[in-house]
Amino acid sequence: MKDNTTAKEKLLKKVRKALLEKRDNPYPNLEDLPLYAPTDEMLEIVFAEAFTAVSGQFVFCEDEVDLIENLLTLAEERKWNKIYVWEPELQTLLNTYEFPFYETDKDFEQAQAGITLCESLIARNGSIMVSNAGAAGRRLSIYPPVHIVIAYTSQLVMDLKDAFKRLKEKYGTELPTMISNITGPSRTADIEKTLVLGAHGPKEIFVFLLDG
Repeated sequence: MKDNTTAKEKLLKKVRKALLEKRDNPYPNLEDLPLYAPTDEMLEIVFAEAFTAVSGQFVFCEDEVDLIENLLTLAEERKWNKIYVWEPELQTLLNTYEFPFYETDKDFEQAQAGITLCESLIARNGSIMVSNAGAAGRRLSIYPPVHIVIAYTSQLVMDLKDAFKRLKEKYGTELPTMISNITGPSRTADIEKTLVLGAHGPKEIFVFLLDG
């Protein structure tokens, strides 16, 4: 007699049978084992090493004056005249020291750099968690060829799960609609396996870290 059972039906039958059969967990203690080796290094050092390893540029600033001096030096070296800052907290800080920037999106298509805050710095993999909760929105960390992040040591966490925990504590059930984890400049190796930076976003990313 001809078997009319399709390949799909045979596969589903095997899956159902496997689900009904109870088997012991071959790795019962797997979740109890640490995924990473413990470290006694300060979070600042762990982040800086991981961040620079993925082509990020890290600058530790002793205070706000040191931050402004570093920003001015960078802008002068790069000959930037279109730097965009949209978050009121950052605007207030930069205005205090008369640092020039665009506070609107006028001529935004000509932007040379965007300066934003962040949600957290994830030390383990040198990542930056950003969201659209602030005035920087979705565009400022993506469109300009250079993304500059102003962050504070209090925002450093070890792992991604710690960053999500901070988000939940900060926003509760009203989480931002866009949460992004940035690990180094935008990159691709789709074309002939050649790594290209700035493929779908900024080709340079800086983190200026302040104690606080």
